[in-house]
Amino acid sequence: MDFTLLIIASAAILFFLVLFTIIPVGLWVSALAAGVRVSLISLVAMRLRRVPPRSIILPLIKADKAGISVEQNQLEAHFLAGGNVDRVVDARIAADKARITLPFDRAAAIDLAGRDVLDAVKVSVNPRVIQTPNVSAVAKDGIELISTARVTVRANLERLVGGAGEETIIARVGEGIVSSIGSTNSHKSVLENPDTISKTVLAKGLDSGTAFEILSIDIADVNVGRNIGATLQTDQAEADKNVAQAKAEERRAMAVAAEQENRALVEEMRAKVVEAEAEVPLAIAEAFRDGNLGVMDYYNIQNIQSDTRMRSNIAQATDIEVEE
Repeated sequence: MDFTLLIIASAAILFFLVLFTIIPVGLWVSALAAGVRVSLISLVAMRLRRVPPRSIILPLIKADKAGISVEQNQLEAHFLAGGNVDRVVDARIAADKARITLPFDRAAAIDLAGRDVLDAVKVSVNPRVIQTPNVSAVAKDGIELISTARVTVRANLERLVGGAGEETIIARVGEGIVSSIGSTNSHKSVLENPDTISKTVLAKGLDSGTAFEILSIDIADVNVGRNIGATLQTDQAEADKNVAQAKAEERRAMAVAAEQENRALVEEMRAKVVEAEAEVPLAIAEAFRDGNLGVMDYYNIQNIQSDTRMRSNIAQATDIEVEE
């Protein structure tokens, strides 16, 4: 008899253990105490659909206590889609307290898009300040200015899905600063009135197509950099000098080539003269044989040659004295 009672008690304990494992009775009791009507069958169905009941019921209780209308099926569908149910409910509660319209479908879409929906609501209520990196720009007078800006943005919940992020805002603001400084005649005017940059950039509508609304652009710091104009002029002068040197070298090479050509012509003429002089004795000998040249004629030719050599030596000596 005692053994039979032991078996019955063990079976009853096992039954209740399995029952409480499959059916989250404690969670069901918590929901009833909070005024949220949830059936035990729906809790069992959640387990069969591989949905943790606690991940659905606790956010459902939180939303009900905050006065937010949300259905259990919506939360389950968002969980099965890979969303963060608790984050979406917290975002809707924060938006409701801030008097911001945020339907469940939009909050779920923002969450599934990979953005932090609760952080987006916080930025929509409390604008965020984005610090841009150092932006280098050159005014028309050639002076470089290095500036940084603080951009105050507020999240736009309607454009958060598909809208560009903070990187786009920073890039557009940097481009606007470069354009604004580049159109300024003198860097001194920028240093005197840096707010002109922020006004010009803010008027460009840089938040178009982004997930944020730009509230203000404040120039935090402006520093004078290099004299780019002078550097460019120096580089241009150096380039011009190199070009002039190259042209001079080209002219010198042409002059050297012309001189060498002239020397070659002179050497060729000298060779022809030597060749012609070598033929003179032959011509004289032939004239003697033919009887066309007598002895006295030959002596006269020798005298003429000696006189020519003497005059050449005198002319060379005179040229040396002139050069000295």
